[in-house]
Amino acid sequence: MLERTIGRRTTLTALLLPLADRTLVVPNVAVAELIGYQYGQPAPDRPAWHLGHITWRNQLLPLVSFEAACGAQAVVSEQARIVVLNAVGESPLRFIGLLIQGVPRSCRLDSQLSYIDVPLAPLEIAAVQVGEQVARVPDLVGLERLLDEAAL
Repeated sequence: MLERTIGRRTTLTALLLPLADRTLVVPNVAVAELIGYQYGQPAPDRPAWHLGHITWRNQLLPLVSFEAACGAQAVVSEQARIVVLNAVGESPLRFIGLLIQGVPRSCRLDSQLSYIDVPLAPLEIAAVQVGEQVARVPDLVGLERLLDEAAL
């Protein structure tokens, strides 16, 4: 069950996705699967944030570096993995591969979530305090739009 009301609080099960320079937080239902890193099949004239296409369950998915889509450098470390995200917008895409740097951690968020006032990068909606760390809320619909505009 995604949300559950406890007294006056509503809780949401989420995943913390470690990137090279930040942590993203997404609802657990946004993630279809965590897979090992694989190099994307190169695409001609691709943007720096598009790392090619990967094969997942007999489907070709675009592989995206969120950091590069926000203007930073794409990083592939020894702990690199791919989170397969469920597409949420009106895009023809059903899934997107997102490069992460480690294993996602589960967390519970509630209605008492603290928003943090920090500068946000493109494709970030908000920053929130989750335990001892600041996590960024990605604009998943905006990420899909970026892929659509690049015809990927």
